[in-house]
Amino acid sequence: MLVSSAAMDDGAVVRLDDGTLLVQTVDVFGPPVDDPGDYGRIAAANAVSDVYAMGGEPRFALAVLAVPADLDRDVVARILRGGEELARSVGVTIVGGHTVTAPEPLYGLAVTGTVAPEDLWTNAGGRPGDLLCLTKPLGTGIVCNALRKDLAPADVIAAAVRSMATPNRDAARALRPHAPRAVVDVTGFGLVGHLHALARNSGCAAELDQAALPALPGVLDLLRAGAVPGGTRRNREAADYLDAGAADPELALLACDAQTSGGLLAAVAADADPAALPGPVVGRLVDGAPGAVRLA
Repeated sequence: MLVSSAAMDDGAVVRLDDGTLLVQTVDVFGPPVDDPGDYGRIAAANAVSDVYAMGGEPRFALAVLAVPADLDRDVVARILRGGEELARSVGVTIVGGHTVTAPEPLYGLAVTGTVAPEDLWTNAGGRPGDLLCLTKPLGTGIVCNALRKDLAPADVIAAAVRSMATPNRDAARALRPHAPRAVVDVTGFGLVGHLHALARNSGCAAELDQAALPALPGVLDLLRAGAVPGGTRRNREAADYLDAGAADPELALLACDAQTSGGLLAAVAADADPAALPGPVVGRLVDGAPGAVRLA
């Protein structure tokens, strides 16, 4: 066992007797959007992206589905078809799975991938001075909450769905030439929560530039309208390691927004060319208490 749940990383990594490294992950959640096909695609993209965050390639998957007994079969078929289409687009075969009844729908994938030993990424290994690159804009939690409250315009929803249904394959491939020292994908704990784990496991602190945080279209307007989900507020309340005293409180909430199928956060060497990275530089790792995050 090279990487276990103790590291709170994106997947477990096991070395087999022949030296092959297997990456294992499972991710299941309820529908963040109304369209069943989009739900399937988003859940599948979210699951396979855990393997990309470890530097690996997803190979095959098992589908996990829980649905109410009276849910229309066409809806069920569209969820599964959306997940299969997304998986197939990145070379992943869904080889089986399991279905149970439940009061609310839940769908996701248990994914098996492989990674060469020299290509393995973890959420540790960053060094003070490293730049922090983020490959997707923030705000999917806010948009999905606004959708439930009928507050989100159609174009804002469409932009969020496109982002969530985009797996992190291309971002990972674009990061590879920059030899990132630590990588994590940004999901339910938000940018700040996942950065905290990366910095803590790397033995350093982190600074975020609030002016550099990328946001999905319309997100800041929705945030100001009060469309902040409970998970985002809980992330903010739990972040006792976050120093945001000089930051805009709204941007602090955005930095804590609970993401679905978010981007990769990578620590790359300080001399990396920001223009060549697959996303904006949003901060850097610094000397300090391990895991401390400052937003300014």
